[in-house]
Amino acid sequence: MAIFVMASGWAWFDKLVAKVPQGKLFSWRAVFDAIPDIIERLPITLILTVIGAIIGLMLALLFAIVKINKVKVLYPIQAVFVSFLRGTPILVQLMLTYYGIPLLLKFINLKFGLDWNINAIPASVFAITAFAFNEAAYTSETIRAAILSVDKGEIEAARSLGMTSSQVYKRVIIPNAAVVATPTLINGLIGLTKGTSLAFNAGIVEMFAQAQILGGADYRYFERYISVALVYWMISILIEQAGRLIENAMEIPIPEHVRAEKIGDMR
Repeated sequence: MAIFVMASGWAWFDKLVAKVPQGKLFSWRAVFDAIPDIIERLPITLILTVIGAIIGLMLALLFAIVKINKVKVLYPIQAVFVSFLRGTPILVQLMLTYYGIPLLLKFINLKFGLDWNINAIPASVFAITAFAFNEAAYTSETIRAAILSVDKGEIEAARSLGMTSSQVYKRVIIPNAAVVATPTLINGLIGLTKGTSLAFNAGIVEMFAQAQILGGADYRYFERYISVALVYWMISILIEQAGRLIENAMEIPIPEHVRAEKIGDMR
């Protein structure tokens, strides 16, 4: 039933593509007729992006707090870890994760006499782990800068009311820092979405891998790469527009008396 619905959903598109000239050296028809097959892999790309972004954001917040407070023991570990992640290609990190986690689990099995089935772990787990930590390394600096930009007076006022450190972070620092960090975080999300195209190296058939498979079937690699580029472009535009809506919703309005004072100063 699902296959029938999907096929019927693209029937109008197939009729439209059939009217496009085939071409010999370059074929626009090959560009457009690959789009439905590529979009079928969109859920996998979105899963890698969303889960990687959520875990990465939580890790980034942890990294930022450790660096700001210079937590003993954790601070030097965080500094070396972030430096390594920022200083090595994400493809290398993906391969280290893909081959390293199974080795670690085998060591744990041998050390503690366990019988974990390593082969049962989906490849997507390794990819999400690599993307999450890479995203955290870059996002942590954005969050750190946003936290430091929060007005010290607001923090002191919250503490004077008897709030604990966790309450200050939850009610004052994080809400204010989120407004500052959101534009950069949206750009990072777009970058992460495009970075998931590397997941095919771990055996995951996402959109880019699907484009490669289609290209290998008829050797129209150039056309198929244009197809997947168009899909990624559209996704990036949608994320960018969604980001603008979030920014507008989070924007703190300037009080009228402050606005009037600024206008008066400009005059």
